[in-house]
Amino acid sequence: MPSITNIANTCSHLQNASRARLALTSIPSNKYNLHFALALHRSGFFSSVYRAGPHPPTAEQMASVPPEPVTAANVATRRLWLGLKYWDGKPVLSKANVISKPSRLMTVNIEQLAKLTRGFPAKLDGGVVQGLNLGECMFVSTSKGVLEAREALAKKLGGVLMCRVS
Repeated sequence: MPSITNIANTCSHLQNASRARLALTSIPSNKYNLHFALALHRSGFFSSVYRAGPHPPTAEQMASVPPEPVTAANVATRRLWLGLKYWDGKPVLSKANVISKPSRLMTVNIEQLAKLTRGFPAKLDGGVVQGLNLGECMFVSTSKGVLEAREALAKKLGGVLMCRVS
């Protein structure tokens, strides 16, 4: 289980980067951030996810050069470079709010997740979580990695609610 504080930092960084209208931003490269970034990419919030060094790669490098493998010598300098998307001058990722907190982990089972994805609130051990609205995605940390709530429901997996993105 990853650090909830790390999730909160990543969510606030992504929200600030999209508000600043950045085309490319980076987060620390670790396995959990990679799974989270790929889940956001599958949901359409990012145009690209690329692992590189401390300096941003060019568009040509991202398209043609495979990422450098991570070794013990370069692991500390690796970053995940995320291409942010915009539609009609507005960021696709406008809000990223953390659901679970370090003092209150929100775990869901399949029945509760089904209620949340249909838009109904669900009462969990940590409190009440509002259902999804139009254009929102909720991400769940499951035993199969980080999945969007609808993906987790299709695979019949519960887990820890991470964040909600719109």
